[in-house]
Amino acid sequence: MAKVTEKCFESTGNSCFICDFSPPRSGDLSILQTTDIGSDFISVAYNPGRAVRANSAMLAAAIKQHSGTDVIFTLATRDMNKLALQSLMLGAQLLDLENVVVVQGDPFSQRDLEIVQGADDTHPTQLISGIQAMNQGVDFRESQLRAATEFCVGATADLGRGIEREAELAVRKVGAGADFLVSQPIFDVTEADRFRQAYEKQSRTELSIPMFFGLQILEKDGVLFSSVPNGVREELEQGRSGVDIAFELYTQFLENGLQNVYLMPPIRRGGARNYEAAQEFLDQAKGL
Repeated sequence: MAKVTEKCFESTGNSCFICDFSPPRSGDLSILQTTDIGSDFISVAYNPGRAVRANSAMLAAAIKQHSGTDVIFTLATRDMNKLALQSLMLGAQLLDLENVVVVQGDPFSQRDLEIVQGADDTHPTQLISGIQAMNQGVDFRESQLRAATEFCVGATADLGRGIEREAELAVRKVGAGADFLVSQPIFDVTEADRFRQAYEKQSRTELSIPMFFGLQILEKDGVLFSSVPNGVREELEQGRSGVDIAFELYTQFLENGLQNVYLMPPIRRGGARNYEAAQEFLDQAKGL
């Protein structure tokens, strides 16, 4: 099995796909039947919607065992303190997991806070640094572990929140030890170049680690986010396939040198994901 940095375009010369995957609100093993879709990596999200869902690391291990697909699990700093987070990382190592993406997690609403509290005693940059320290055999107390871990650590960027702001955060995350970056969906490939320029301006060096730019497949009756351009919405309303729209955007990715892709399957009303659409897209993309 492989780390993200071993299968990315920079290492292989071939496009590399990470497919986003939402854990179920149950422990039903039938979810594993939907994971063999031809992606290079399945990336298991962490409690989307702040809802109770299967643990991301445990599900990633089950997917890896079931299909043999390389996996990534997501870990949020919101819900656990340093002790719990680093203990979970050791458990993930026992499950033979190699790749993790660190996020903060969406903040709890005022209604949430009436029944649950966040831990928030660390933030993503600190956790990235902490995992890299574990890779050197040291925990957050600066005590020696019996054996060092070997995790490949990812971080996130959301260009929709402002390219300059996200570039500044990315500089910090890379400085803390991030091995790769993934972005939320983009619909204008020039944003990728503007992000790289902003990163270089802030860090005074080129972005040297792989970055997977988000590519979202949409559906007419699915969940559409505010970032979706009106032109795309109109095409969906007129009956054009979301897979076709995504594939056209993918060709623009390739023309602009964006060979690492973070693929997001359609989200249907109620939260279900259309992984069949993701497989259809991947079949077309890998047939190029």
